[in-house]
Amino acid sequence: MKLLTKITTIFSVLMVLSLCLHAQVKHHTIHRRFSLPAAIASGKKVYADNCLSCHQVDGLGIQNMNPPLVKTEYVLGDKTRLIKIVLNGFSENVEINGNTYSNNMPAHDYMTDQQIAEVLTYVRNSFTNKAPYVTAAQVKAVRAANTKK
Repeated sequence: MKLLTKITTIFSVLMVLSLCLHAQVKHHTIHRRFSLPAAIASGKKVYADNCLSCHQVDGLGIQNMNPPLVKTEYVLGDKTRLIKIVLNGFSENVEINGNTYSNNMPAHDYMTDQQIAEVLTYVRNSFTNKAPYVTAAQVKAVRAANTKK
């Protein structure tokens, strides 16, 4: 009888420890902190690989061809609209700061949700811009509901 009691006690202690460990791992996973500097660093690389040739190193674009990404409503405004531009491309003439830009931007829907989130976070927080970051979950939701024009 004593052996059964000891085994039951040991089993109970192991179960409690296991539950505590599981709770700590789950808590850590749920509350892992978003790192804006890490997202910006990753986004800078995505920008260099996909955006720099048109929008330039300084984000000022090419006059009357490729619009600037500096302090514009397109960049600082509605995240959904900005995500759709990356996913679908952009073929409209657009006026920004009195200049008209007419070059077509191809769709970048081949990029992952994470890449799009990081590059948009980079753009929204570089070139003197300051705007809330974009998450992969937001991109995923827009992609799922997205219908091209």
